[in-house]
Amino acid sequence: MRPTFVALALALALVHSQGSALAQSASKTARGTVTAMSADSVTVKVATVDMTFTVDSKTNVIAAGGSTKERAAQAAGAPGPKLADVIKVGQPVSVRYRDVGTTHHASSITAVSSAGSDPAATKTSNGTVDAVSATSMTISGSTGPAKFNQTFTIDNDTKVVGKGASTATKGAKVVITDLVGKGDQVSVSYRMSGTALRASEVRVTTKAAK
Repeated sequence: MRPTFVALALALALVHSQGSALAQSASKTARGTVTAMSADSVTVKVATVDMTFTVDSKTNVIAAGGSTKERAAQAAGAPGPKLADVIKVGQPVSVRYRDVGTTHHASSITAVSSAGSDPAATKTSNGTVDAVSATSMTISGSTGPAKFNQTFTIDNDTKVVGKGASTATKGAKVVITDLVGKGDQVSVSYRMSGTALRASEVRVTTKAAK
């Protein structure tokens, strides 16, 4: 059967202040596998992180067989199917949500064929340093005809390898700005941490001409 939108008729309703926050916050998407459900929430394992989303009567579900379950619920006098009638634990889903205070409210839950690639996996970008500080670094580069800019979070666990590193790291503690400067060519290994790109290693391949 074709996927269809199903409005979940659940008991929980958001208070007016939460509704206002929903209208103001930006929509986000998370993809993973359902690990737990209740009448008003669903927990999804996104990479290595468990994210819990609140659901209510405004939450839409896109799943095969949804229209059949909706008709069955209406025939039984219910306003709509329960979440567990449409989505199951262990099922890959894509959740569109908004942050409401400290909670994540699911505006839609879509059943998908797989949980997708692991966003926590290490990735690599090569480019030119546009700006660098003790806590962040921005590089620019190109992938084929497309140009890009990326900003990475730098912390105490970020390893810096490259020209000048062997001498600069002797003695007193150094920060990335002691080793990396604007215009340097770098290769950055990083992981997704929420919506941030966390640099695990910065390798200087070519120092900028002075």
